[in-house]
Amino acid sequence: MWKEVNNTIEKTFEFKDFTEAFSFMTRVAFLAEKHGHHPNWSNVYNKVTIQLTTHDKGSVVTQKDRDLSAAIDAV
Repeated sequence: MWKEVNNTIEKTFEFKDFTEAFSFMTRVAFLAEKHGHHPNWSNVYNKVTIQLTTHDKGSVVTQKDRDLSAAIDAV
């Protein structure tokens, strides 16, 4: 579940191993490019943490973030 923290929405995804985590990040990268909205994220072994915020609206959570988070969940 995405949680709202400090003007972002954030979620950590956990995978079997690094390869699965990196594959997920690759799919999300193409999805983010399609949406024209790019996440702040980090990867440590099998975990990927994604934070979304709309920088051009003052770094607040907007519908753009909610739309991308729903698309990411569908991956």
